[in-house]
Amino acid sequence: MTGDGTRAVRAGLPEPRANEPALPGPAFAAHYHLPGEAAGPYTYGRDGNPTWTALERAISELEYPAGDAAADPAAETITFPSGMAAMSAVLLSQLRPGDTAVLPGDGYQLLPALRERLEGIGVTVRTAPTRDDAQLGALDGARLLWIETPSNPGLDVCDIRRLADAAHDRGALVAVDNTLATPLAQRPLELGADFSVASGTKALTGHGDVLLGYVTTVAPELAASVRAWRKTTGAIPGPMEAWLAHRSLATLQLRVDRQAATALALARALHDRREVTSVRHPGLPGDPAHAVALRQMHGGRFGCVVSFVLPDRPHAERFLAALRLVDEATSFGGVRSTAERRGRWGGDAVPEGFIRFSVGVEDTDDLVDDVLTALNLAQTNGV
Repeated sequence: MTGDGTRAVRAGLPEPRANEPALPGPAFAAHYHLPGEAAGPYTYGRDGNPTWTALERAISELEYPAGDAAADPAAETITFPSGMAAMSAVLLSQLRPGDTAVLPGDGYQLLPALRERLEGIGVTVRTAPTRDDAQLGALDGARLLWIETPSNPGLDVCDIRRLADAAHDRGALVAVDNTLATPLAQRPLELGADFSVASGTKALTGHGDVLLGYVTTVAPELAASVRAWRKTTGAIPGPMEAWLAHRSLATLQLRVDRQAATALALARALHDRREVTSVRHPGLPGDPAHAVALRQMHGGRFGCVVSFVLPDRPHAERFLAALRLVDEATSFGGVRSTAERRGRWGGDAVPEGFIRFSVGVEDTDDLVDDVLTALNLAQTNGV
């Protein structure tokens, strides 16, 4: 199978058996029948679950299709109950007191909280922006480089291959947050990363009803260390969440393609508005991230997120209140479009009027019309 849609539909499914479902239901089990010696794939509910196994196999097939070839190692995926649990597992399982980590200075807003944790156990943390591969200048002596591309919420992009090669030359591991891109648009392991990490809460599951995270790697020893961390901390996903996530993968290509096309149409429409500034989307030919994104993101899939700035906080709030097809909510990647004034959370270096807009799967014309109408109302009501 080479097509992304076919792969997404079939990923992780068991061999067909007469009178059994194509995707078996969730296995709710704290323990398993275990006579004699403790052996076999399933011994206790914190160690493993067949529903996780199916989902982890499916994600591995999407994150690293090269593993289909006999000469390529197969990827291993470890799932977690949230994206933050997955991020924490990589950082805290690989770093020790005295190590140095390099993190993006413009990444996800909880990275500063992770930085405090790392520094609290004696890890030195350096930060640098995503844009222009600025993390290159902070790599000397590092044990681990964390990349987020496209970055959230600024949508800057860096060259994964270039940074991974430079980090490996210095003996550092490389982890890439692949949440916004999804494995259908970007495959960090094929670009040299040691870990591909993501919040499955976002586009992977895509319906706004599941919290999930995962870590994928082709190195067995790295997979074992992350899996041991999960077992020790008990950071395990629920079987129902794992089953829902696997069910949702079947429509991943359909959702990602629709969202990417509409996001680009929306970004183009926003460029024509005088009151809108700093429109960002990696698919825009004039975007600072476009050239690098074009090289390493597949199939014209530049993500579902568009960011832009309105004149001030009141203007942004009038705009959000005027939207009819868009929920004012956080997160991104869902089938229903959402938008928020990102500055309300703190932690992101953005203007008060900064909007992070997550495009759903509504009809493109309907969504663009709704946004333009809301912009008109926000402008008129502010006079």
